[in-house]
Amino acid sequence: KLAGCTLFITGASRGIGKAIALKAAKDGANIVIAAKTAEPHPTLPGTIYTAAEEIEAAGGKALPCIVNVREEQQIINAVEKAVKTFGGIDILVNNASAISLTGTLETTTKKVNLMMDVNVRGTYLTSKACLPHLRKSKNPHILNLSPPMNLNPMWFKNHCAYTISKYGMSMCVLGMAEEFRGEVAVNALWPKTAIHTAAMDMLGGAGIEKQCRKTDILADAAYCILTKPKTFTGNFVIDEVLLREEGVKDFDVYAIAPGHPLMPDFFLDVETDTTAMKQERYGAAQEEKKLSVSQQEEGDGAKVKTESAAAKPSGPVAETFRVIQGAVNEEYVRSTQGVFQFELSGDGGGTWYIDLKTKGGSAGFGKPPVTADVVMSMSSADFVKMFTGKLKPTLAFMTGKLRIKGNMALAIKLEKMLSQLNAKL
Repeated sequence: KLAGCTLFITGASRGIGKAIALKAAKDGANIVIAAKTAEPHPTLPGTIYTAAEEIEAAGGKALPCIVNVREEQQIINAVEKAVKTFGGIDILVNNASAISLTGTLETTTKKVNLMMDVNVRGTYLTSKACLPHLRKSKNPHILNLSPPMNLNPMWFKNHCAYTISKYGMSMCVLGMAEEFRGEVAVNALWPKTAIHTAAMDMLGGAGIEKQCRKTDILADAAYCILTKPKTFTGNFVIDEVLLREEGVKDFDVYAIAPGHPLMPDFFLDVETDTTAMKQERYGAAQEEKKLSVSQQEEGDGAKVKTESAAAKPSGPVAETFRVIQGAVNEEYVRSTQGVFQFELSGDGGGTWYIDLKTKGGSAGFGKPPVTADVVMSMSSADFVKMFTGKLKPTLAFMTGKLRIKGNMALAIKLEKMLSQLNAKL
């Protein structure tokens, strides 16, 4: 279906962009690999040239172009080269994206500029450069890898700048779909679950891939959209929803670890998660209610009993802190220089701390001996999972299970310490 079509794909040297390119290449499409990795990256796989080899091996024609979408002239040069080489452009896939999951006070101006420049401005300028050529195509498409706009504040509070930048890409879909209706189809595509890419490995750490799907699911969904007539426009497509409509029944083929629970992606409110959160809150409220009733019924004696129980907490959280206290040493204190306070809800909850600033260091129940640099709030159950290596801190933060106030750089340092502690826990 895409034989002879020319696709201009940003960020196509690896990940989702490359997967979409390879799918189109099987039809015999021409692929312009507009990405900035010309030299091998120390930690990330692939360059525009290795991607070109794979595309040609799959049956397509490849044109590798060094493009940093922050540089307008590089975009213009690549578009001109594409038109000169292949005679035009039929499809633009705005896939290049930058991410920093940090709060407002923790996000440096440099990171804000990067996300706005790559995600919003890069998408806008690449679309602008390609549109005169797209309008000459028989069935032109622009496809942005961006989410449906969900104004639930939970998607803004932990990473406001990133959310604004991704929604900027989605607003390009809204505006351009209407502006070029009847001439160029403009749609957005977003995954229902986390997708296993180099970026996800970086964010979630080792083991995260089991909760992800392969990039193939987005490649298949993109192919469905790009082979539809240009009247299919202005849509915010979720990969799984579209593929189900297209008759796909077996989604295990897309899983990295079939049968393993999958992590939902950003910006999609998952009903089951909301229910679980409501139940958690309800459970915590019921416990508080029971406690206050028993205190009223039994008088001061019950209060004393409760206080003494709180003074010597037991259970998984207490046991975790006992191990942390035993593991704290001068080396951790010297390399971390931070005080962490944990506000935990649920069984064994309350205020706990890890002091990795004061000589010798310490950990335990109650407020830290000096003011905390970082305050982390989460459920007791998730805290234990996090400290035993079953839940990555970055992942907990991404999915709203962990809220962080204070010094984000120190929070990242604690994550490194956790990976060393996991064996003991």
